[in-house]
Amino acid sequence: MAHAAAPNILVIRRRYLGDVVLLAPVFRNLRRHWPAARITALVEPAFAGVLALNPDVDATLLLPAKRAGVAPWFRFLRALRSGGFTHVLDLDNAPKTALFTRLTGAPCRVALLHEMPPRYPRFYTHLAIDPPEEHERASIVRYYLRALAPLGVPVVTDDVRLTPRAADLAAARALLESKIQNPKSKILLIHPGSRSPFRLWPAERFGEIYRRVAAELDTSVLLIGGPAEAAFLPAIRTHAGESLAVIDQPLPVPQFAALAAQCATLLCHDSGPMHLAAAVGTPVVALFGSQNVALWRPHGERHRVLQAPAPCGAACVAPAECTPGDSYRSYCVRRLSVDEVFAAVRAQLAATPPPRP
Repeated sequence: MAHAAAPNILVIRRRYLGDVVLLAPVFRNLRRHWPAARITALVEPAFAGVLALNPDVDATLLLPAKRAGVAPWFRFLRALRSGGFTHVLDLDNAPKTALFTRLTGAPCRVALLHEMPPRYPRFYTHLAIDPPEEHERASIVRYYLRALAPLGVPVVTDDVRLTPRAADLAAARALLESKIQNPKSKILLIHPGSRSPFRLWPAERFGEIYRRVAAELDTSVLLIGGPAEAAFLPAIRTHAGESLAVIDQPLPVPQFAALAAQCATLLCHDSGPMHLAAAVGTPVVALFGSQNVALWRPHGERHRVLQAPAPCGAACVAPAECTPGDSYRSYCVRRLSVDEVFAAVRAQLAATPPPRP
C-alpha cells in the first residue's frame, strides 16, 4: 500500500474502558510509522478521558447517545463524512461501525475480526482476520495490532503506556493527603468493582484483606469505587471497620489514573481500572473468575493474576446459579481464598520500591 506522508487516520473502538486503554500500542505504532499523521479515535464519551492521556492521539470523535436527538447525530455523521480521513480502522466490526466506516469515504478501510463473518464486507477495502485457533491464546493487544498489517505498518512495540497529566497528579495527591494518615507510606488501592456481579469477590473477604494488611504490613489502604459500587463499598467497610479510608465519589478517568500511579499496588478484579492502573505503571493483583487470562490479563510483567483451577467440578460454589462456559455468569472468583489473595498482595507490596520522599 502506498504510504501518504501525513495520512488522516480514524480508529474506531467505541467501548469499554479496558479496551480503549489497550489501544495504546495501535496508536504508538501508527505514530512511529507516520510521525506527521493526524490520528483520531472514535469512542463513546465515557471513555474519552483515556485518550487525553495518550500523546499519540490528536483528536477524539464522540459517538452521540442513542437518544441524543437528530441534531447531534447529524453533526456526528457530517464530521465523519467531511473529516477527510484517508485510513479507517474499525476494531468493533459491528453493523453500525461498518456504516460509519463506509460513510467516511476513506480510500483505505480496514475491518478487524475473528470467528465471525465481517459486517457488510463491501463497506471495507481490507479485512484483518485473527484465526479463531489463535485468538484465545494471546493478549487482546496482539489482536488489535493485527489491524495494522493491511496498512503496511510494522509492529515495533506492544507497550501499553499512558501518561498522567501534572494537574491530575496534583489533584490526586491532594485527595490522598485528605484520606490517608501517612500518604508517604506504601498505599494499597482496592477497587472492588466489575461489570458482572458474578465476578465480584465477597465483601467480607475484602474487609479481611484490609484487617490483615493493617495488622501485618507497613501499608496504608484506600478503598475506591464509583456509583456502580455504591452498595458494595459500605459492605466492605462494615467488615473492615470504620478506619478504612474510602473514596466513594466518581473520579474522572484521568484522575483515577493519576491516583493509581501514586499507589504501590492495586487489588482489583479483571476490569477496566485494572488495565488503566497497569498502563500508568502500577503493579496489579488481579482476581479472575472463569475469564480467559491469556486474553485479558493486565499487560506487562510485574502483575500477579489469581484464578482458581478449572474446571471446578465438585468445587463449584454455586452450581444452581452458574452457567458453565459463560464467564459473565460464573461465581468462580469466590473460590479464591483470603490467604492466597493476601499472600499475593504481600508479595507484590514487598517487590514495590517505597515511595519517593
